[in-house]
Amino acid sequence: MRHVTALVIKFLITATVVYSLLSIFNVASILEMFLISLFVTGGAYIIGDLILLPRFGNGIASIADFGLATVGIWLLSLVFIGAEFPIFTLSLIAAFFIAVCEAVFHIYMQEKVLTSTDIEHDASNSSPNRMQTEFSEEKDVHDVENKNKKG
Repeated sequence: MRHVTALVIKFLITATVVYSLLSIFNVASILEMFLISLFVTGGAYIIGDLILLPRFGNGIASIADFGLATVGIWLLSLVFIGAEFPIFTLSLIAAFFIAVCEAVFHIYMQEKVLTSTDIEHDASNSSPNRMQTEFSEEKDVHDVENKNKKG
């Protein structure tokens, strides 16, 4: 249930930005804007919120969401709308607003949706910043031989 609520919130954020920008220029129908919002939300939730956020934190996940939203809105707009409008510029603007909202959404995700065991499990297994060092004593060959003679 936690993930459903988070998906609805994320979809509402994405849909609001997409509807606001694409409807200003009258370049897309409501169905096309709905599909763009749906696909961008699904991809960004899986990659940005469930994979990157627990492992790398809010900053990296927000940057990744900016990139995912830019590419997602741009490619899906090309498929659904066509190339007669400067879609890439519109995609960058939409992705900026989505990324700003995502930074706040990630705080909600970390506090309410992702459990502490999920975050600790992901961070301990895959974070390159968490390395362990093994300590041991150096043994001299002569010390080992003397110990063997005494014993």
